[in-house]
Amino acid sequence: MEGVAQWWRDVGFMSQLVQKLLLTLVVLAVIGLTRSQLLRYVHKRFDDPAVLYQWRKLSGYVSAVLIVALLLPIWLGDIQNLITYFGLLSAGLVIALQPLIVNLAGWIFILWRRPFQVGDRVQVGEHSGDVIDVRVFQFSLLEIRNWVDADQSTGRVIHVPNGKVFSEVQANFTGGFEYIWNEIPVLITFESDWRKAKSLLQEIADRHGAHLSEVAQEKVRAAARRYMIRYSTLSPTVYTSVKDSGVLLTIRYLCEPRRRRGSAQAIWEDILAAFGESSGIDFAYPTYRYYDNRQEGKPGMPPGWQE
Repeated sequence: MEGVAQWWRDVGFMSQLVQKLLLTLVVLAVIGLTRSQLLRYVHKRFDDPAVLYQWRKLSGYVSAVLIVALLLPIWLGDIQNLITYFGLLSAGLVIALQPLIVNLAGWIFILWRRPFQVGDRVQVGEHSGDVIDVRVFQFSLLEIRNWVDADQSTGRVIHVPNGKVFSEVQANFTGGFEYIWNEIPVLITFESDWRKAKSLLQEIADRHGAHLSEVAQEKVRAAARRYMIRYSTLSPTVYTSVKDSGVLLTIRYLCEPRRRRGSAQAIWEDILAAFGESSGIDFAYPTYRYYDNRQEGKPGMPPGWQE
């Protein structure tokens, strides 16, 4: 009799296990098929890669939540067992998986507060780049700068833990105002006609940056509804200062973050052409100058000085 009872218990256990496995397969199949049909419909309606990306991410998260919510009751039994299980699990996770929990909280913060989103150019700590993906535990940047000048891409993909948004300073190049200020310093000699040089530089700056000023005014007004952003002027300007080697004329103008290097190249080419056609303007660079009092028309050597 004991053998028969044991066999009956084994059969009952196997029957329950098979039922749970079948229910699990049904849940996975239904959710997977539903997500596949939804994405197929979205692909037919939209062509924008950003929209398709958001739908893929959102449907993936919803599917994962549904799978967990439906499978836990199947495998863990009644609600009392679930409460006990989650209590023990949460205590262990807090101790053993603290970094993952912080990254998960960072992901929720990114979705909620939106300090950046896919497509933005950002700097997080020492890392800069274009956001190309945001996942549950990390986000990915297509790196810029490093050994490459003028904010151009290095070609590397950097994966940053989401928890960094709580411990690192974040700068968004494209969120809010959507433009950045760029400066080009031009150093000319003291003997140059600096007023003429400044006038030429102002003309060049207006030619390349003035058209952005009107558009930027609208962007500032839009950003002012969310941030405390105020600018008295957005027009290109040339500032004057004096350095050891000459007069420094600095062009300050607005440009789009991803066109910084291209705009600087175009401006420099116009500067070289304009200065090349103008007399009385020379670029300055560090030099050594020797003085002879007699040749400079000053009194001769002091007494006792050996020539």
